[in-house]
Amino acid sequence: MSAARAKGTAAETAVVRFLQNHGYPDAERRALAGSQDRGDIAGIPGVVIEVKAAARLELAAWADETIREASSAGVVIETPVLCVKRRGKGSPADWYWIVDGWTMLELIGATQ
Repeated sequence: MSAARAKGTAAETAVVRFLQNHGYPDAERRALAGSQDRGDIAGIPGVVIEVKAAARLELAAWADETIREASSAGVVIETPVLCVKRRGKGSPADWYWIVDGWTMLELIGATQ
């Protein structure tokens, strides 16, 4: 396994453990599916999570990828979430969790 792939696998595993430890016991890593990839993390109904752990940030490309993969998941409502590992931060609780504006409106609307 390449160093980059090992880094990605470790980040995905950390996210799964984080989610499982905080109320989402069905969270799991998804298998790669090439151009039909459906995100990295499954097991949360209606949510697609793409995880990135890279030295160089490519937010625009990663956000587009996350949205594409959410639409490939084939479920009626998929919320695309991009999780980006922060350098020097071991816990996904301290990483960046990124959503688009529409998703943000849904999230804040749920708290009203």
